[in-house]
Amino acid sequence: MTSTHIDVSTVDLDALGAWMDAQGLPGGPVTGVAPVPGGTQNVMVRFERGGVPYILRRPPLHARQQSNEVLRREARLLAALRDTPVPVPRLVAAQTAEEPVFYLMEPVDGFNPSTGLPEPHASDPAIQHRMGLEAAAALAQLGRVAPETLPGFGRPEGFLERQVPRWLRELDSYGRLDGYPGPDIPHLDDTAAWLERNRPGSFTPGVMHGDYHFANLMFAHDGPRVAAIVDWEMCTIGDPLLDLGWLLATWPSNAEHVPGLPSPAELVAYYAALSERDLSAVDWYAVLACFKLGIVLEGTHARACAGKAPKEIGDVLHATTLTLFARAHEITHGRLEHP
Repeated sequence: MTSTHIDVSTVDLDALGAWMDAQGLPGGPVTGVAPVPGGTQNVMVRFERGGVPYILRRPPLHARQQSNEVLRREARLLAALRDTPVPVPRLVAAQTAEEPVFYLMEPVDGFNPSTGLPEPHASDPAIQHRMGLEAAAALAQLGRVAPETLPGFGRPEGFLERQVPRWLRELDSYGRLDGYPGPDIPHLDDTAAWLERNRPGSFTPGVMHGDYHFANLMFAHDGPRVAAIVDWEMCTIGDPLLDLGWLLATWPSNAEHVPGLPSPAELVAYYAALSERDLSAVDWYAVLACFKLGIVLEGTHARACAGKAPKEIGDVLHATTLTLFARAHEITHGRLEHP
């Protein structure tokens, strides 16, 4: 269920108003209720009350097993980052004690580049190039947040050691879906073996977004600044350099979204200038991101084979998986641009 198909009548406006009164928020009727477009698995609704605009985020009517816990974590993270320099939607208030969990945030004054560029961005190559660097800068800012800001939020001990076995188990689990013939992914075994052989011996734990790519960023209307990092469903405490690897693995070519973006090498150099982290193994993180994301996307292909997802979507995502593993293979063999 995506937010573009939300039936806003499923939101109990009277109950929402009473809860907002209890939080000491401006009163009055709830007006201007409208779904927020986007690909999130959770419901997002925009409304106004007492002359103040809000975004409500809550699970879908038929919640997934982890929907409420995901939103608890998101609300906790947004609260922790509210007074940091990290650009995030500003949390107003959250209801986490009961289910369904929900929270209110301020609307972000920005746009998502995956839906097209407004002016002045569309006609200014310098702004377009700088948008890419600002994506790296916002990520470096997140990487500087102390993990103690979110005690008990993740399990950083053994984080890197768990990655390859955990995602191979995930891939194996798809075999339980009737109709899925098993993974036909060139370079799968070689990539897994390379990751295990070349795993960094240590890392500095930090706050991770978990799905850091261009489509999860909103940019300011008047320039290249990142207005907000959004969609924190995968956030945890782990190795923030995996977020950088994810950005590199998913970095759009100049034919996509934004022309004139900086190269992956420029991204890494800019991040390095703003971070004290050791980037000598940045290729490893990019390969791990290709490996992990490829396996995640293959799950939809497996469900499509079992009739549990549209075949055309499964086919497209399987092709993306093959592209990601091909990119990983090129990186491990030194045939792709890397820093």
